[in-house]
Amino acid sequence: MIKRALISVYKKDGLIELARELHRREIEIVSSGGTRKALSDNGIPNISVSEITDFPEILDGRVKTLHPKIFGGILHTNADQHLREIEEYGLKSFDLIIVNLYPFEETIAQKDCTLDAAIEKIDIGGPSLIRAAAKNYFYKTVIITPDQYHELLNELDQHNNDTSLDFRKKCAVQAFQHAARYNAIIADYLKDDTAFPQEFTIQGKLIQELRYGENPHQTAAFYSTGFENPLDNFEKLQGKELSYNNILDLDAALSMVHEFDNQPFVTILKHNNPCGAAQGSTQLATYKKALASDPISAFGGIVGFNTRLEGAVAEEMRSHFFECILAPDFDPAAMEILTKKKNLRLIRYAKPANSPKNYQLRSVHGGFLVQNADDLRTDLKKCKIVSKRKPTEEELSELDFAWRMVKHVHSNAIVFAKDNQLIGVGAGQMSRVDSAELAINKANVSGNPTADSVVGSDAFFPFRDGVDVIAKAGARAIVQPGGSVRDEEVITAADEHDLVMIFTGNRHFKH
Repeated sequence: MIKRALISVYKKDGLIELARELHRREIEIVSSGGTRKALSDNGIPNISVSEITDFPEILDGRVKTLHPKIFGGILHTNADQHLREIEEYGLKSFDLIIVNLYPFEETIAQKDCTLDAAIEKIDIGGPSLIRAAAKNYFYKTVIITPDQYHELLNELDQHNNDTSLDFRKKCAVQAFQHAARYNAIIADYLKDDTAFPQEFTIQGKLIQELRYGENPHQTAAFYSTGFENPLDNFEKLQGKELSYNNILDLDAALSMVHEFDNQPFVTILKHNNPCGAAQGSTQLATYKKALASDPISAFGGIVGFNTRLEGAVAEEMRSHFFECILAPDFDPAAMEILTKKKNLRLIRYAKPANSPKNYQLRSVHGGFLVQNADDLRTDLKKCKIVSKRKPTEEELSELDFAWRMVKHVHSNAIVFAKDNQLIGVGAGQMSRVDSAELAINKANVSGNPTADSVVGSDAFFPFRDGVDVIAKAGARAIVQPGGSVRDEEVITAADEHDLVMIFTGNRHFKH
């Protein structure tokens, strides 16, 4: 039976309504600071923490509830010794603990937040109360968010002013998870940006449960690691709900379109790889070139634009089946055309803020791997030309396009490009020469001659065979990281075929 509640909340949403219900049920309320003022101002009887502890709130409110008379009332069990000590020291028992924390995450999200302001919003007493009550969930109920108030009142109605053990345990788990995320956010804010911590805590806030995961038999959910909802970068204007695979592809598409900002760029993705891409002077011509990269694979793909989608392009897209269209905005004429396909997802995106803490995580058996995101940009004009023949300005521009694109293809990656159009992609093969041959075959099947093309390779060529295959296909230039023990052999092959070869010194594996 719940007879006494301790309430200390920063967020006052639903507080007055809840407190009135508790008072109606004859549950005594003990409160502190702003919570006590809000209750008293609304005529709800309550006792101050100071009356319980016989000690004032001190240090500008930093110390209110940190007292044995509070924590003893939370942490005791029904063991005989505990009950004797409760009686001996005159402690009051707290059956219901309702606490939410200082808004540290919201504070640091403000652009003008200072370190002093952030530190002042590090809650000490709140997490301590939450952990104490959660530890003692066999006897105590802990509530940490207004979202739980309705279920709490239902429990009190169903169990004669008490709560079930299942409910208390569920609340305890949520409390520990919340406290862990709160501490992880603080640690992440305070730590050195360049150093990996000795202990890495993954924190996330549930944004939404998804229909299913990568396959229908897998469950999935989307979490945010920051204060903002990452899906806010994707405003769904119409269409079905986004799936797990959609979100992966949209993220990949967003990364690609952000590579190009000086001219219209279009990419078409399938399974997290570009099957089509192009950059050009007009959006319509660029879209047509991207589609021509591999029109067969484009079926059911995701299309990404780096410029506002025009009506003429939407009209051109009507005869093709796509899952999603991603653009920074849509012309009214484009919306009128595309909204006739009710299941087609139309996604308007905003460029997310760059973050030096943009980690990528991959799970492995028994643990996980962490790395910084591959945000490296390369100026080919500053890279090493290792071949005898030097690139023309046109070749350098096309090699730059190929190098930007190969970064987004799963390794081993080879891309053929021509006139700033992706014409052949070899992805995920076990050898580089296999990737080259696959890219050539894809180009041929799609009717894209590889003569006079350029090639990007995400890593070095371990043997000259890949260069020989590329040269036979008619390519005239290759950009690659270099760094093989057989670099001289590879450079010799390039010179024999009169190829331009540029070493960037940086590779772009994407596993």
